[in-house]
Amino acid sequence: MTAGTTEAVSAPAPDDRYIVISADCHGGGNLRGYRPYLENRWLDDFDAWAAGYAIPYDDLKGDLGGRNWDSDRRLGDLEADGIVAEVIYPNTVPPFYPNNSLVEQPPAPNAGDLERRWAGLRAHNRWMADFCAAAPGRRAGICQIMLHDLGAAVDEVRWAKENGLFGGVLLPGAPPGSGVPSLYDPEYYEPLWSVCEELDMPVNHHSGSAAPAAGERAEDKVILLLEVTWWAHRAFTHLLVGGVFERHPGLRLVLAEQGTAWVPEELARLDYFFDRMGTGAAGSQEAVWGKELVGGMSLRPSGFFARQVRIGASFLRGHEVPAASRIGFDKIMWGSDYPHREGSHPYSTEALRAAFAGVDPVDVDGMLAGNAAATYGFDLAALRPLADRFGPTVAEIAEPLKPASLPIEAEMCPALIGYGRKETS
Repeated sequence: MTAGTTEAVSAPAPDDRYIVISADCHGGGNLRGYRPYLENRWLDDFDAWAAGYAIPYDDLKGDLGGRNWDSDRRLGDLEADGIVAEVIYPNTVPPFYPNNSLVEQPPAPNAGDLERRWAGLRAHNRWMADFCAAAPGRRAGICQIMLHDLGAAVDEVRWAKENGLFGGVLLPGAPPGSGVPSLYDPEYYEPLWSVCEELDMPVNHHSGSAAPAAGERAEDKVILLLEVTWWAHRAFTHLLVGGVFERHPGLRLVLAEQGTAWVPEELARLDYFFDRMGTGAAGSQEAVWGKELVGGMSLRPSGFFARQVRIGASFLRGHEVPAASRIGFDKIMWGSDYPHREGSHPYSTEALRAAFAGVDPVDVDGMLAGNAAATYGFDLAALRPLADRFGPTVAEIAEPLKPASLPIEAEMCPALIGYGRKETS
């Protein structure tokens, strides 16, 4: 796999077919499917844990659950959507875990539990490597790590690189209660940033991986829903303040499933404060607190973002496209969020029409494939024959989607709100 292998940029013709790479999909093993990937010393513990474990998410059970691990079914679903390759974030619950990694933080582990959780994550990563190998070049699997043992995390990143998980690393959050220092700690995480830069492994931060544990009341869940992306946005600011982008100019950060409209305003806010800290009036509170830190940075926040950050834009809606253009279409990677209930399947082509009708096909081509190829290393030439069979045409995506033209269930996907037919009495 050659990182960033891309085709020459030219204006696609109306009957050309787009290569579509979903930069945000999810997968994982069946609960007991992880057992063969555990070391023998953990098998008795696993059997006892699995016997008493109740899967907490309905869409990981029964027929719906199979979409996570049934390779042939998954390929068929994605091809029916016009998608020929995917970046795979975790979804199912690893052994010894209370919940998956993308809803909220599990409780901080104690000393004994830490080793068990690491065994579970390693089993997931090894399952993922085999799952990706079953569709060579089409699945960029993402490696899971924990932040409670940086030596073990670094070793796991090296293993992932050597074993074909070219999707990079899932960066957990470090909210209050997680038991680890904040991500802006200038020393603790340095081994992780160094190995990811050295191995050219993207650091992926997905919405849900940074929210603190919530309660079970309806109020708790609504607050989690309303704040989950805010917690995820903090990763960029924390790495910025911690000097990570300055020390590691080759490090790449992907912010996934966090929207796009927030980015221009947030970059303007950060530039304002960093300017005030670095060159503002002497004696101002901003300068008193931040002049020394900001004085060591070679770029403004927006400059670091432009150089090192990409957006995994699930649910991109037409009204968000102007904000995305302000970020730069070269930084946007579309995602279907398969197989989540809010994902665009089986209406992905319609979601693309809703977002991209009227957008320059060269820019659409980048957001659907070129940017993901440059970030993760997909080989577009190898994917072209598949796209010629399954991909949507340029003319098809250019056709605006009419309101109320889809079944109402399509509106489970936020990108298709307003396009479902309301029932009439």
